[in-house]
Amino acid sequence: MPYLHDSLLIISDLDGTLLDHNTYRWEAASGWLGVFKQRHIPLVLCSSKSAAEIMEWQKELGIPGQPFIAENGAVVQLDERWSSSDYFPRRIAGIRHDELMNWLNDLRSQYGFKFTCFADVDENTLSGWTGLTHKQATLARFREASESFIWRDTPEMFNAFAERIADLGLMLVQGGRFWHIMHAQSDKGQALRWLYEQYRQNDGKTYITIGLGDGPNDAQLLDNVDYAVVVKGYSRKPVILRNDNPERVYHSLSYGPEGWKEGLDHFIPAE
Repeated sequence: MPYLHDSLLIISDLDGTLLDHNTYRWEAASGWLGVFKQRHIPLVLCSSKSAAEIMEWQKELGIPGQPFIAENGAVVQLDERWSSSDYFPRRIAGIRHDELMNWLNDLRSQYGFKFTCFADVDENTLSGWTGLTHKQATLARFREASESFIWRDTPEMFNAFAERIADLGLMLVQGGRFWHIMHAQSDKGQALRWLYEQYRQNDGKTYITIGLGDGPNDAQLLDNVDYAVVVKGYSRKPVILRNDNPERVYHSLSYGPEGWKEGLDHFIPAE
């Protein structure tokens, strides 16, 4: 069991986990956020959101300058202390957004697939889809190495689309609201393993890792931590982990930040 005096590294999804799925409120998590800040315990945000979005949320949560994982692992922001790294300020894995959109548009033209990307709509439409403010919706469209979309075609066409995507060396990830597409070597698990190594090299120590997530796209994150909290979510698909041992994995009864707090209360004893 992890303790506060251990070297802890917390890795958390945002939407539906640290942030409420509908309101984006996070106050229920404020107690643990204060503890982490006081004890200098890193909190790595790991989300499908863009880097621009996550940097705004870091300011909101009081953790600016810390590393984060954006776009489901396609983008990794380094700690502001690691400016000497060859990858500073951030590492982009796989394909760039412009090239990705060219491939997606070619697939639509060639096969007639019906889907709508963030890049296809304006901020007002995106706000309507998500409940984001106009500013937040603007930041959500600043993708660097992935794209989010709504599928508007048949299941049979989706299967054909998935085959074409795999042929291109890309992968599909289902989030709480949208599908995400990126390079096949850009998932949250691979990004976390790479970032953990940066921590180990720069800080000269190992960490006990605790991960929190609510959706199928968090499985790779939760499979690559010492302790995992599966926050109760709204996805119709379950979060399936390779090792769901109750000593390692806790499934919360509450949604969103309440479930986030519940999971940390379960694993970390009060001192």
